[in-house]
Amino acid sequence: MAASNGGAPLVVFDFDKTIVDCDSDNWVVDALGATDRFDELLRHLPWNHAIDAMMGELHAEGRMAEDVRACLRAAPLSPHVAAAIRSAHARGCELRVLSDANAFFIDAVLAHHGLAGYFAGTDTNPAHVDPAGRLRIRPYHEFAAPAPGHGCALPSCPPNMCKGKVMERILLQEEEAAAAARRRRRAVVYLGDGRGDYCPSLKLREGDYVMPRAGYPVCDLIAASPPAAAVRGWDGFEDLARVLLGIVDAEIARAVAEQGDAAAATTNVVVPDCRALPLPLPARQEAALLPQAVRVPN
Repeated sequence: MAASNGGAPLVVFDFDKTIVDCDSDNWVVDALGATDRFDELLRHLPWNHAIDAMMGELHAEGRMAEDVRACLRAAPLSPHVAAAIRSAHARGCELRVLSDANAFFIDAVLAHHGLAGYFAGTDTNPAHVDPAGRLRIRPYHEFAAPAPGHGCALPSCPPNMCKGKVMERILLQEEEAAAAARRRRRAVVYLGDGRGDYCPSLKLREGDYVMPRAGYPVCDLIAASPPAAAVRGWDGFEDLARVLLGIVDAEIARAVAEQGDAAAATTNVVVPDCRALPLPLPARQEAALLPQAVRVPN
């Protein structure tokens, strides 16, 4: 468990191509030899529905959830990412995942690498294994009629998940917690790579940070219309660790400096010289009654 540190930011990670260096849906489909069939499903189904249908077809062929989990154990995850997660947690950061992958895939990867316990929560497409052993994947926001969907008009958000809506909820929770504790809201750092990572970046405010992966779609969107948050790009996973921990250390140092300034303001009280103050009225009256010194001429 990380030590509590009021200056450490909340760090929110995308999953695909941010924690793992692949798209986890494609990784599983390719590993199980179903690439062509998945491409065919995508011609007439939204991505989220297509991956669910693909899991159904694989199950019908005898592939069980454990076969999917075994594929995910081989998904590429850089040791620099693992080290950054552990180091940020050790510095007192709360870590979360905000991803358009799914809960089964994310849990399988994080558990395999011993990282699951470092994350306080995950917002993603829900998934479960049904009684027949078939993996089911549902959209985060139901959008098939008559479900309302997420209502975001930003074209970079897929129909099944608006990460911006989730980020709004996270920020509201942070503001409520800060108000209850009578403190400033901690900074939020968001790391991502894809088009869907642009909307949550726009929800961040001055004092927050967005970390886009260089050369990926979110960089172009941010370059065209930057968010209010500070932009700190990263190129490769060693760079991810360096940039992220640099932000964390800077936020902690700033909080320590602010605490020092606040302590100095409450303790640096000027004590007046009592000799310079006028005597209170009773004391002045008492002084007037005392015998006066007699001047003796030389």
